[in-house]
Amino acid sequence: MCSTIGQSDLPVEEMQNATLICNNFLMCGRYRLSRRKQVVEEYFDTAPVEHDWNPRYNIAPTQNVPIIRQNPKEPVREMSFVRWGLIPSWAKDSSVAAKMINARSETASMKPAFRNALKCRRCLIPADAFYEWKRIGKSKQPYCFEVNEGELFAFAGIWDRWKNASGNAVETCSILTTTPNAVTAVVHDRMPVILDLDSYDLWLDPGMKDVGPVSELLKPFNARIMRSYPVSTRVNQVVNDDEECSAPVQPVQTQSQLLF
Repeated sequence: MCSTIGQSDLPVEEMQNATLICNNFLMCGRYRLSRRKQVVEEYFDTAPVEHDWNPRYNIAPTQNVPIIRQNPKEPVREMSFVRWGLIPSWAKDSSVAAKMINARSETASMKPAFRNALKCRRCLIPADAFYEWKRIGKSKQPYCFEVNEGELFAFAGIWDRWKNASGNAVETCSILTTTPNAVTAVVHDRMPVILDLDSYDLWLDPGMKDVGPVSELLKPFNARIMRSYPVSTRVNQVVNDDEECSAPVQPVQTQSQLLF
């Protein structure tokens, strides 16, 4: 059964203040949305929303994030705030959320946690960068990945609605992942699905219940218009959420690199 868009009981303020349940570096485990609400609304052609947010440079799992869905009754895109980390409607509790921040696009249509959401609860998740970690010797070097030097883009997302013990609706989301392109493969063996601009309408179409056509959109993004660069380990800590998190730095050098 397909759910319609509703309101979560999570306050928007959690987008800035949520407590992180899971502090791992899953793919994709951190991202950036440094644009203001008005810019995002204009870029994605969404109806205005009342709530605003501060620029975010280190968005982490279990925090509230903006997503974009299409109204099922009229051709209007709407922005909502949901928790990052999908809780299936049938889940007994919310503990699964931290494990479901990502969904593998190759198997999402077969997994009980994701298949119904892929069929009829798809969304765009706005971002302007994401982070991945590369092991260098005994340490991990974070890298920032951008499209066209930091322009807005959208992850392919799915969402669901779960009711807590009080009967209140909690809306959550997950980011779909795919095989890496030439830029991301240097750092990680997966990458988040970044949708082409001209595929937004099909992805959001509430009338498209056939997962075949939408699954064809879940492919590696064009590497020619992406770039990556090392950033400070400040991004490792959720409490750090400022411009320095995505500022370029010199990469960590191994002992052998220092000797030669």
